[in-house]
Amino acid sequence: MMVLSWIIKTLSLYIAESVIYVENAKILWDELKERFSKGDYFKISDLLQAIHFIRQGERNITQFFTNLKILWEELESLRLIPHCSCDIQCKCDLSRSSVKYKEIKYVICFLKGLNDSYNLVCTQILLMEPLPNINRAFSLIIQQGRQIGGNPCYNSEIKNIVNVVDRQGNWKQQDQKQDQNSWKPSE
Repeated sequence: MMVLSWIIKTLSLYIAESVIYVENAKILWDELKERFSKGDYFKISDLLQAIHFIRQGERNITQFFTNLKILWEELESLRLIPHCSCDIQCKCDLSRSSVKYKEIKYVICFLKGLNDSYNLVCTQILLMEPLPNINRAFSLIIQQGRQIGGNPCYNSEIKNIVNVVDRQGNWKQQDQKQDQNSWKPSE
């Protein structure tokens, strides 16, 4: 009765009214599971689309990652990973392979949704073998964000520096030319 009471107290008033006469916690749990755990294919479709099209935009990396993670968790609650139900323990590791495949998809969606200022580090992560898990990829992106100071103009700044170095030969020559020009007496 205590478990039954706990379950009913967690339900919304509207749902609780519909199960008020159930007297067994297991029966109540099974009824609620049957009623609410069915995957809604329209919702799954919307979540998949949102996951594949979400972009960082004006959000910082942590906000973007959190928003994406919420979508993933909602999708996973509707779509369970298949697992082997053989009587004899299976050696194919289907469950582990499914989890790894899901993890790879999440890493790719996360990296592809980041702003262009992270293209270099995203490319480096995608070239890693094996591909790191989502938490490691997030950590690497956060480190890169700290390194560039969160500056969205990072790539264009690097391109400008490279152009100056290519035109002038090296840093010292450019600095020396500027120094020589600055102390020359005007004619």
